[in-house]
Amino acid sequence: MPLSSALDDLHAHPDGHLVAWRHLLARPAATAPIPDHLSATLHQALLQRGITHLYTHQAQAIDAAARGEHVCVVTPTASGKSLCYLLPTLQRLTTDPQARALYLFPTKALAQDQLAELRRWPAVAAATYDGDTPTSARPKIRRSARVLITNPDMLHTGILPHHTQWAEFFEGLRLVALDEMHTYRGVFGSHVANVLRRLRRVAAFYGASPQFILSSATIANPAQLAEGLVEAPVTVVDEDGAPRGERHLICLNPPVVDRALGVRRSAAQQATLLARRFLAHDVQTAVFAGSRLTTEVILHQLRQTVHQPVSGYRGGYLPAERRRVETGLRDGSVRGVVTTNALELGVDIGGLDAVIMAGYPGSIASAWQQAGRAGRRGAPAAALLVAGGGPLDQYIMAHPDYLWGTASDRPAGSERALINPDNALILLDHLRCAAFELPFAQDESFGVDRAAVTQDLLALLADDGDLHRAGATWHWLADQYPAERVSLRTAGPDRILILAGEEAPDASRITDQVSPTPRTIGEIDRASAPRLVYPGAIYLHDAAPYQVTRLDWEAGRAWVEPVQVDYYTDAMGSSEVKVVGVTAERAVSGGQVGHGDVEITEKTTGYRQVRFGTGETLGWGEVDLPPQTMLTTAYWLRLDEATITRLRVEGWWRFDPNDYGPTWPQQRALARQRDGYRCRVCGAPEREGRQHDVHHLQPFRTFGYAVGHNRHDLQANRLDNLVTLCPQCHRRAEAHQLVRGALSGLAYTLGHLAPLYLMCDPRDLGIVTEAQAVATGVPTLYIHEHTPAGLGLTAALYDLHGRLVADARDLIRRCPCDHGCPACIGPTTDADVEAKAWTLRLLQELRGEG
Repeated sequence: MPLSSALDDLHAHPDGHLVAWRHLLARPAATAPIPDHLSATLHQALLQRGITHLYTHQAQAIDAAARGEHVCVVTPTASGKSLCYLLPTLQRLTTDPQARALYLFPTKALAQDQLAELRRWPAVAAATYDGDTPTSARPKIRRSARVLITNPDMLHTGILPHHTQWAEFFEGLRLVALDEMHTYRGVFGSHVANVLRRLRRVAAFYGASPQFILSSATIANPAQLAEGLVEAPVTVVDEDGAPRGERHLICLNPPVVDRALGVRRSAAQQATLLARRFLAHDVQTAVFAGSRLTTEVILHQLRQTVHQPVSGYRGGYLPAERRRVETGLRDGSVRGVVTTNALELGVDIGGLDAVIMAGYPGSIASAWQQAGRAGRRGAPAAALLVAGGGPLDQYIMAHPDYLWGTASDRPAGSERALINPDNALILLDHLRCAAFELPFAQDESFGVDRAAVTQDLLALLADDGDLHRAGATWHWLADQYPAERVSLRTAGPDRILILAGEEAPDASRITDQVSPTPRTIGEIDRASAPRLVYPGAIYLHDAAPYQVTRLDWEAGRAWVEPVQVDYYTDAMGSSEVKVVGVTAERAVSGGQVGHGDVEITEKTTGYRQVRFGTGETLGWGEVDLPPQTMLTTAYWLRLDEATITRLRVEGWWRFDPNDYGPTWPQQRALARQRDGYRCRVCGAPEREGRQHDVHHLQPFRTFGYAVGHNRHDLQANRLDNLVTLCPQCHRRAEAHQLVRGALSGLAYTLGHLAPLYLMCDPRDLGIVTEAQAVATGVPTLYIHEHTPAGLGLTAALYDLHGRLVADARDLIRRCPCDHGCPACIGPTTDADVEAKAWTLRLLQELRGEG
């Protein structure tokens, strides 16, 4: 009744645009008999727990496992997926005294939940083994545990390199369960696939060949991902037989507060208002926020305005605090919780009445995981997505069936989890680890298709001094322990450590009160450092904001301190793209698309401070770091001359380089002389070999200069419209004007839509537009990966080109702004009043509708 009352109130007074409201009726369970092949002991244990039938997907998965197949179970949250690997495990343990099982979970909380579940079954010797396991307890676990519960990181650094201490366990290893498979994608998933290669190799050394059972939230390509992880055929079970309570699935777009600029009320503000209303009706509610900061802001506002008990839940809370909140949610004493994605995965919190998502969480899988936290025990429930102002969220608002519908409601190829275990840098790292664990035979392959490729890579490692070949065998030679130097979350061996605490680079500063060994909170590959950990940057770790105080480039250390700010930072600078290898190209309407290998040279010169939620620019900062070059992959779109000519003739093309008129060299020199050859903003003098830039205060193109037709250049180049700027300040000034042409507007939209298909973070991709590409001389748009050597993301974009262009046009056309905004083509200024129209006209050409 409280939920029904709250929903009636929302329907009558939405305070925003109710974009979609899907009402799913309750659905009974589809059941099947308990399979006869399970042991009598298991039958009895199930009956004692009140289980007389299985859901159909459970029975199908258990039958497939009994046939010896690798299995992947893809069903919603709270559908009983854990029983799909638990019963095959118990069957093996009860029928084979030597059998062992390995469970891999992405978080410690999930591992602890599974340990508690296993201990409810008779005679199961189960234990967790992770960084929190006391040293004194580890020998006993190695000797006696029949079900070992751990995580990929511990398997990578703490178990496989020391496999001789686990000989009995590996000899009996019969089953490996991999939970939350959809989280193993991108760089992390590519590393985990290599860890599993090493696991199978070590198990084979001890005579074992384990079966894999994987579970996952709904994604578009479960078979592809599962088979990429275990490198063997996998049986997918994806027809959900679990019961479902009545459910309301709602999309709400906050009200527009400035139509011309396309600015809406922030998702955090709207979610706070909704949570307040639901709690007023005594509806037990969870609010999912995108960051720790937003979590704390919403929590503070709710505690100021509601009388029910409301708690926070996120990384950084003590374990006892988190257990208290979990217990309160289960017994109902905690009526509201504001959380990051820490509660997204399957930690047991009972069944909430409502879930409010403050912004699209980045993938359909995550959205359904969060929505599934409500109504877990068959009671009616509601899940609300409150949109943010960015293109991803607004695309969902325009296409709510993409989120709440079935797979048939989504474009082909969307929400694919991609990995590339054979990424050269990642593969070489794990070859080192594997060689440390066991010598390589001359004809042995490791992941890649041909043994010859593996042998070539081993020879490369020998040249580096890591390996030594003795006869037909490669042996580890180096002194270091390779696994501890390989992070599962970066793609290269050359990394920057991120340190929180007292910097103390000088021994004279160390006192009794200051520790010289600050805490390492993370690491990133060096290629990403100039974009993420420059001095002044806001670095988000586990959704908590830290500010970078110093970057020691040579030592590979970035020093940070915790801060409470309402903004993030966005790096600015220059990027140059050089295509070094074409994998595929084809003609399309308006030009040509391709993908292949590229060399990216990036130099970060500054950053802007961007307010969370609104995208408002709050300030600027300067950065002085050396340029970085990286080999990776890219997708590109080149416009052809016929398209450009049509747009130019019609007056739609404003992306050509400016011809500043015949007096420009003289006026430029006079401006520099007037300003004393110093930057008018920061005062920096000109350096030898590099003159400062001269900037037009009112953009030159707004004067309408036409070569041979008028002399409007004279007005544009008046000294009072010119100012001398150093390169850094010039880039900042141009970014502030943010003049957008058709190509840059399209690049912004495509770059923000791509993650809908790739299940990646927008920051995994870089965007470069060139009015005249160096190699071809034609306007070109590049979307490149930020991972060295690439993970296959841009190859997928090449295949999805037509779909992306169609979605971009649809998103921009539906946006209610006048001239462009952060929700479609990006922020614009008074000088960009035609930018939205230009972009749509270009999209007509790319759609063949010119």
